[in-house]
Amino acid sequence: MKVQKKTVKTAFLRRKLFAPMLLFVLVTSNVAAVEMKPAKSVSKIPDLKNMVLIPEGTFIMGSNKFEVDKVVGEFGNAKPWYMDEHPQRTVSLPAFYLDHYEVTNLEYADFVKSVNVPPPENWTENGYILSLKPEKLAAASVAVLQKVVSRVLQLDIDSRLMNREELLAAINERLEYMSTLPVTYVTWDNADAYCKWAGKQLPTEEQWEKAARGTQGQEFPWGPEWKNAASNSSNEQWLDGAAPIGSYPLDKSPFGIVDMGGNVTEWVAGWYNAYPGSDFTSEKYGEREKVARGGGWGGEGHYTLHLFYRGAYRVNLESDATYKDVGLRCAKGKE
Repeated sequence: MKVQKKTVKTAFLRRKLFAPMLLFVLVTSNVAAVEMKPAKSVSKIPDLKNMVLIPEGTFIMGSNKFEVDKVVGEFGNAKPWYMDEHPQRTVSLPAFYLDHYEVTNLEYADFVKSVNVPPPENWTENGYILSLKPEKLAAASVAVLQKVVSRVLQLDIDSRLMNREELLAAINERLEYMSTLPVTYVTWDNADAYCKWAGKQLPTEEQWEKAARGTQGQEFPWGPEWKNAASNSSNEQWLDGAAPIGSYPLDKSPFGIVDMGGNVTEWVAGWYNAYPGSDFTSEKYGEREKVARGGGWGGEGHYTLHLFYRGAYRVNLESDATYKDVGLRCAKGKE
């Protein structure tokens, strides 16, 4: 369901205001108390059917671009454009698999229930935490269900006129929709832990960029030129910011992997450092910040430049922080 930008902001503020109410509902009605289990000692057998094989071989990585208009400061950018992408070079990689889609809330919920990690913080604000204990939700009183519909999920219906079955149907429909969204508000450590638990690992920058740009280093996953509405970037707003995975068929890389140009930015392995042969230095280099790749759903204003949706663009972020438009996908070596 798509909504206007103003509505998105209003809904978000209402959720923040009613977060205490959600906690009240969860605690006093015991709707979705989560019993955390000890971490499993072994990872799952990786499921390759939802992964794409990227063949062995060379590809063009990075860029030799320069910012020529000298307007970096006008856009509030903290670093010079393009410089940490230098130099463009040819890289050789063995074959590997990469997730076809970004990791969803549903997939991450399985991890939360199996491993001793807290759920993402926005699950309390938007109500997705209710999906962790559906039997508790089903046993809740009608009064509690009405509050969940109207004050937590912010559904545009009059819950006062609904019976139990109608309330549960509306709640479950919303939770099922949120299950298709990419998970966000995940730290780098938890993203790394999720991939290991799934029998995979976070992709390296090299793996991610080859999968996104193909062997010839094209500018965007879909080709050399920007295309309006090709990805979930600044052109549209969804109720949750992120769109259900695979909603943009044009946002597809040369290898058929989707949502690499928009939707959520994705954590990758490794520290933020200079590329081999680079003469650009940054105080952020070293074991200080991690890297995330790919365009996110963005928002409004000048931060939604096409620059940020290019396959070569690098985002350096604090590894112990969480972000509303940063998620993950996993890689797996071909054995």
